[in-house]
Amino acid sequence: MNALLAGLLGAIIALACAHGRATPYDNYVLLADALLHGHIWIDPTWPGPSIDAVQFEGHRYIVNDPLPALLILPLVAVFGLSANQTLLACLLCGVAVGAAWALLARLGLRAPATLWLVAFLLAGTDLLWCSMLGDVWFIAQTAAVAFLLLALCELAGKRRGWVVGLLAGLALGSRFTLVMALPVLLWWCWDGFLAQERRPRAALSFVLTLIPFFVAWVTYNELRWHLPWDAGHTIFYHQDPFMGAPTGSPFGLENVPVELWSFFVQPPIWNPATHWFEFALSGTALWFTSPALVLAAFARQPRRLVVALWIATLLVAAPSLLYYANGGSQFGMRHALDFEPFLLVLMALAVRAGVGWIWPVAQVAIAWSVAVGLWGCWVWDAMRAKLGT
Repeated sequence: MNALLAGLLGAIIALACAHGRATPYDNYVLLADALLHGHIWIDPTWPGPSIDAVQFEGHRYIVNDPLPALLILPLVAVFGLSANQTLLACLLCGVAVGAAWALLARLGLRAPATLWLVAFLLAGTDLLWCSMLGDVWFIAQTAAVAFLLLALCELAGKRRGWVVGLLAGLALGSRFTLVMALPVLLWWCWDGFLAQERRPRAALSFVLTLIPFFVAWVTYNELRWHLPWDAGHTIFYHQDPFMGAPTGSPFGLENVPVELWSFFVQPPIWNPATHWFEFALSGTALWFTSPALVLAAFARQPRRLVVALWIATLLVAAPSLLYYANGGSQFGMRHALDFEPFLLVLMALAVRAGVGWIWPVAQVAIAWSVAVGLWGCWVWDAMRAKLGT
């Protein structure tokens, strides 16, 4: 019941911050409409280059992973191209918050500590910011967080392999970077999550459940690019007039220094005229927006789970560190949402074990993170209102 109430409150907060906004970057509405008309290109409804859709063999295709388009199909079936994609983002935000509450409860946290950590997830990361805007890139992040947290919640509970596989597949369908976490999720299905208890059948059902998702993924790519893998981001990189190149891959080791700077160094901008901070449109590093993440470093036990969580974090972060773009126009670093559910579990394990004097310091860091996150939502909302978007 507490998880349900938390999820409802999370959705309400996101909806309140959205102010009834309907994002103009509604790629998933366009894709859903295309699917309802029996094809996967968006040529008749393409509004122009503001929508990141690549041109390939005479058609325009949505690059982003398609799951949110399937979720919004019922709304598009009723309201057509007027369907509100931001509404779906806010509802998914509520799912993420409710799943986080249930997960932390299963980890053994008491309600006060759970409240602190769930508040951090909602407003101390980019989750609320992404959800209240609902733009194509942002709703994908929210959906991935929601389904990944549900998968972790199942691992901390009944640990049914097919349920974990289903939820992992839905997360992959939102942000394919989470494919990097599959080996760790498989390990948890087989060897156990909170306690070591080997279940070969759970691991097998996890793998078997994922097969239809990969068949669908390969089919979708063959229909778009005539290749079994997703070439959309490479094609977009070749067509990107701002940061792209006519040849080569969008992934490379040469991108790592810029990404590391973005994640861990890039500061806010001090405006001497207003005597206040402003954020760069390219984002602000985690040390400023989400310093409470440091609490994850104090998790020690159970050791096998702590090690696996850090491995999952590093694996999922790897594609973003190699990518040529750090997330574009954003507050904070939205790509961190891909791995922050794993860090949330580490934070919970640290609190559960008792961190003494560190907990009051962590509460201050959480309060700072939440305040900065709400400030970012407020500033960005004012900017969008001024631009009429």
